[in-house]
Amino acid sequence: MSDASPHAETRGLPYWELVTLIASLMALNAAAIDIFIPALQDIGTALGVSDENQRQLVITAYLLGFGGAQLLFGPLSDRFGRRPILLAGLAIYIVTALVSTFVPSFEVLLALRAIQGIGAAATRVIAISVVRDCFGGRRMASVMSLVMMVFMAIPVIAPNIGQGIMLFGTWREIFIVVGLFAIAVGIWAYVRLPETLHPEDKRELTGKRIFEAFRIVLTNRVAFGYTVATSLIFGVLFGFINQAEQIYTQTYGLGPYFTLVFSLTAVFMALASFLNSRLVERFGMRRLSHTALLAFLGLALFHGVVAYQLGGATPIWFFVPVMTINFCLFGFIGTNFNSLAMDPLGHVAGTASSVLGFMQTFGGGLFGAVLGSFYDGSIVPLLIGFAILATLSTICATLADGSLFQRRHRRRGTEIVKDEAAE
Repeated sequence: MSDASPHAETRGLPYWELVTLIASLMALNAAAIDIFIPALQDIGTALGVSDENQRQLVITAYLLGFGGAQLLFGPLSDRFGRRPILLAGLAIYIVTALVSTFVPSFEVLLALRAIQGIGAAATRVIAISVVRDCFGGRRMASVMSLVMMVFMAIPVIAPNIGQGIMLFGTWREIFIVVGLFAIAVGIWAYVRLPETLHPEDKRELTGKRIFEAFRIVLTNRVAFGYTVATSLIFGVLFGFINQAEQIYTQTYGLGPYFTLVFSLTAVFMALASFLNSRLVERFGMRRLSHTALLAFLGLALFHGVVAYQLGGATPIWFFVPVMTINFCLFGFIGTNFNSLAMDPLGHVAGTASSVLGFMQTFGGGLFGAVLGSFYDGSIVPLLIGFAILATLSTICATLADGSLFQRRHRRRGTEIVKDEAAE
C-alpha cells in the first residue's frame, strides 16, 4: 500500500480531518475510562461497594468487554465494510451510556459497562483498520502517532470534566456527557467518513475464511510477538489507571486535586506521541520503541528500589516527574509496537485489527486488573509490576525480531521485502 493517502483524499476527506476523526473514535474509549476515575469512590459508596479495590471493576468490566468483542467486529468489517460496523458499535455505546444513568446496583452497572465496551470495540477495530487501509510502513506509524496525540488529550481533559460534573451533580450525569460525546462523533462519522475497505480485500464471512485470517495473524512471528509485547506494556498503563485515584488520594493525600496531577502526566504522553510522529520516519519504529522500552524498564527498577528504601513511597515531588518520564517513554512504545504488529497484515486488516486488539486490550486489561489488585497503600507493588511487565515485553519484542535493533528481512506473503521500519 502506498504511504500516501489517495484513497481517503479521493473520497473527499482531507488528511487532517481523517486523522482527527480517527483520533476522536479512539478517544471514545479513553473518555469511557478516564472520565470515571474521580467518580469511583462515589460510585462505590452509592452502590454499596465496601471493598475499595473492587471499585476498579468499573474500569476492568469495560476493558474486558472492549477487548473480547474485537474478535467479532474484525471479520464482520472485512465482509460488510467499515462504516456499517462502526455505526452499529456506536449505537451500542450510546444506548448503554444513557441507560447506565438509571442503574440500581453495582452488578447491573458492571454488566452495562461490559456491554458499552463491546460497542466501543467496533470503534477501535474500525479506527485501526481505516488507518491500515490508507497507509503502510513508517507513514502508518506517523499517522498513528498523530492519532494517539489527539487521543491522549482526553486523559488530560476527561478526569477534570468528571470532577467538574461531580461538583454540580453526581456520577450518573457523567454517563450522559459520555453519551452526548459519542452522539456527536457518530454524526460526524456518518456524514463524513468514507468506506475505506478496498473491494478486492473483502473476505467471505465463512468459518474457513475467518479461520484462515486468524491463522495468518497468529502465525506471523512479527505480528504475534509485537501483539503480546503490546499487551504486556498496556498492562502497565491499565494498572496505573486502576490505581491512580487511590495512589493520589490515599497514598499522597491530594484529594480532588489529583486530577490535575494525573492530567499533567497525560499532557507529556501526548507530547511524546507527537514527537514520535516526527522521529519515526527518520529513525524507524523498532529503534525508537526498543530504546524507549529499555529505558522504561531501567527507570521502573530504579524508582521501585528508591520507593522500597523510603518505606513504600517516594515524595510527591519525586513520584510525579519520574512517572511522567515513564509514560513519556510509553508514548514511544505502544504506538510503534501496534504499527509493527499491523504492518505485515494489510491484506487482512480488519481481522488483524480485531485479533491484535483483543489480545492487546483484553490481555492488557487482565494484567492491569491483577496489578491493581495488589494496591496496599504503597507504590512498590505498582513499580514491581511495571518492571515485570516491561521485562516480559522486552523478551517478546526480542523474539519477534530475532534480536533488538537487528536489521533484517522478513517474508510477507510470497515476496521478500526489506524491513523499512528497522532502518
